[in-house]
Amino acid sequence: MISRDPAAGRRLDSFHGPAPDLPAPIQRHQSHQELPRRPEINGAAGPRLTKLLLNVTIERSLGPMHVVMPPENTVADLVRASVEAYVKEGRRPLLSHTDPKIFDLHYSPYSLESLNPEEKLINLGSRNFFLCSKPAKVATPVAAVTSR
Repeated sequence: MISRDPAAGRRLDSFHGPAPDLPAPIQRHQSHQELPRRPEINGAAGPRLTKLLLNVTIERSLGPMHVVMPPENTVADLVRASVEAYVKEGRRPLLSHTDPKIFDLHYSPYSLESLNPEEKLINLGSRNFFLCSKPAKVATPVAAVTSR
C-alpha cells in the first residue's frame, strides 16, 4: 500500500529516535518540616462541640426532622424539641397529642428498646433517631384475672 501523504514516510523522533533533551528540573522551595502547631488540637483539650445536628424521624412521617441542640441536653429535651418543631412546621400527618411525655425515642424503627430520657445526647453514639408514641397499656378486666 502506497501512502500519498509526504509526511507519512518520516518517523517521529519521540517514538523511534533518540530521546529529546529533557528540560532542567523545576526548582521548588523547601518546605518547613516543623510548622507551629495549635495546642488545643494536639494537646489534651480538643475543640469542644457546641451543637449537634440530629435527625429525628417521627412515626408515619415522610422525612426526618433536623434538630440542632447542645450535646449536654438529654433525650427528653430532644423529644420535646422534635415534637415542638413538628407541630410548628405543620407537618403531616398531624400528631394526635403534642405532649412529649407520651413519646419514646429509639435508635431505629426496628429497635424495641427505647432510650433513657435522662441520657445525654453526646453519649448516645448516633445522630439518627426514631420517635414513636408509647404503646398503650392494655387494661385487663379484674373479672378475667380473678376467674382462674
